[in-house]
Amino acid sequence: MNSKSTRGSMSMVKLTVPLALEQFFRILVSSLDTFMLSTYSEKAVAGVGLVTQYVFFLNLLFSVIVTGTTIILAQYLGAEKSDEELNQISQASSVMVTIISLVLTAVVLFATAPILSCYTLEEEVRQSAYDYFIIYGGICAFFCAFSLLQSGILRSYGYTKEAMYVTVIANLINVAGNALSLYGFFGLPILGVKGVAWSSGISMIVSCIILQCIIVRKKEVQFNLKGIKKVPLKIYQIILSIGVPTAGESISYNVAQIVVMAMISTLGTFAMSAQIYTQTIVRFAYALAISIGSATQIKTGYYVGARQSEIAYKKVYKYWLCAVMCSMSLMLVCNLLKVPLAKIFTTNTDVIQLIYDLLLVSFYIEFGRSMNLIFIGGLKGSGDIRFPVFYGSVSMWLVIVGGGWLLGLRAGLGIVGFWLAIGTEETTRGIVMFFRWKSKRWMKNALV
Repeated sequence: MNSKSTRGSMSMVKLTVPLALEQFFRILVSSLDTFMLSTYSEKAVAGVGLVTQYVFFLNLLFSVIVTGTTIILAQYLGAEKSDEELNQISQASSVMVTIISLVLTAVVLFATAPILSCYTLEEEVRQSAYDYFIIYGGICAFFCAFSLLQSGILRSYGYTKEAMYVTVIANLINVAGNALSLYGFFGLPILGVKGVAWSSGISMIVSCIILQCIIVRKKEVQFNLKGIKKVPLKIYQIILSIGVPTAGESISYNVAQIVVMAMISTLGTFAMSAQIYTQTIVRFAYALAISIGSATQIKTGYYVGARQSEIAYKKVYKYWLCAVMCSMSLMLVCNLLKVPLAKIFTTNTDVIQLIYDLLLVSFYIEFGRSMNLIFIGGLKGSGDIRFPVFYGSVSMWLVIVGGGWLLGLRAGLGIVGFWLAIGTEETTRGIVMFFRWKSKRWMKNALV
């Protein structure tokens, strides 16, 4: 990139491929982490799994700032705002991330024990949960939050490849640390869950250091502390106006998923197992759609900021077709390879048949999801936040939760009924977002 004005013309492939590879690598490493921990202790897996939902919730709170920052930066860059204005966005976001992370650290340190006391747990499970949450969710919270912000800023400037490299390095450090902690290589003591938590935390610390070095070297990226006390209040307000609704939608979605999982659990172990195994298989398919959606958000922000909304209008349709073709192709591969894929996880014929059924329904889900992710990415990138967030929050509860209960439990379709409800929600929401984009009402919501 030679100038700010060339950002809109940046190849979609150059934006998307690093994002997709980063998503795939995260999924792979996450699966490997779970496997390594399972070889150490099933009780450790249970303990870490219990508090993982809380760690994820903390990340949602951090995303309030990160989401608002990335969307605003993309539009500011497209509008060729001054270096000072660009830096003020980064400064305001860093202040808010620091405050939020420090507050949450204090909350985790003081509230972990009372939270865990609400669960009936074996002592080893309780101790594992406590150690992991205190160290990774509490002590290391600042570094987790700041690395998310640094990566978001780099992606907004178009440096998705650099952010990907850092993610790979950090995850490799995490895996190596886990191995040393759990297996005691080179005569080192076996640290168990504490070691796993510290390896995750250290990987985030290293990530922060490397990302900051990249930011400093990229002279184009405006992110320094000079004049941080003079940042106007309106900058803080505009970041929160974008980030808070988006995070609210994410929180609503995750609560809805908890309710759905509670209903699915009533269907028995086979249904639960099929749910987990099939999700593990198909998440590689929707990871690609997520990446194209993220790139669409960045590209749309550039175009809208540059007063090229008509170009954005046409481009997003092309991005959607690309996402559909990619998602459907990957789902076809998953279905063609369903026999060996299912047998990786289980030999139970009942569970295997459910996996086959869910993989077939996944065509329906991923078609809708690809439409959903791209058009929502375009709308959010344009600054049209409230409509997709409000509609999505309502749709999740009415169609996924309500439809899942109706089809899965009342109609007797079981786990397949719940997945049909998910597919219906993704598709209907995608159609609504399609017409929202087609209406061009989003053109009135530019942030610059």
